[in-house]
Amino acid sequence: MGDPKYPRRVWRKPKRPLNYELKMEELKTLGTFGLRTKRELWKAHTELSRVRHQARSLLALRQEIREEKEPILMKSLARIGLVSSGATLDDVLNLNANDLLSRRLQTIVTKKFGFKTPYQARQAVIHGHIMIGERKVDIPSYTVTVAEEDSIHFTPESKIPEMLEKGKSKESKVEAVEETVEAVEETVEAVEETVEAVEETVEAKSSSTE
Repeated sequence: MGDPKYPRRVWRKPKRPLNYELKMEELKTLGTFGLRTKRELWKAHTELSRVRHQARSLLALRQEIREEKEPILMKSLARIGLVSSGATLDDVLNLNANDLLSRRLQTIVTKKFGFKTPYQARQAVIHGHIMIGERKVDIPSYTVTVAEEDSIHFTPESKIPEMLEKGKSKESKVEAVEETVEAVEETVEAVEETVEAVEETVEAKSSSTE
């Protein structure tokens, strides 16, 4: 079992960590989901590999044994929203790391409350501004179940909702000003075109009288 002070690693590095395309893809994923280090991404890949291994092992079993054990795996994955209730083992094999990362508390908070970046949502989670039901959760990598998703909310003493509302109102004002400026520019262009047309008409009349 091992010493509890030195737990077994729950992640594995990629086989080719210096591959340029792999590094660019990892950096893109880190920015998309607001991950702090590549280790968080490697944990997701390792967990996904474990799930896929279970699915492949079930496919290799006899039909009667598979029918007994398959619902256990599918129920656990459906509980955290990775697959639908009527999914099959083929759907499990088609999962990717983004599917697993999208079930993180940090990602769901980003989408639900309209944070500008996932890093802002990460700070809100770490500093204890987020609750699931009646308990405060400060772990960004916490896997949210389907049943818990609707019960995510800010703590009563959090000031972040007010800050988000102010930010949205400022953005709407800026957008309104930009739209007004664009409309004025279009009007000016239309006036200039009209003036040019009038000048051309006047020049044509003057040349014809001469």
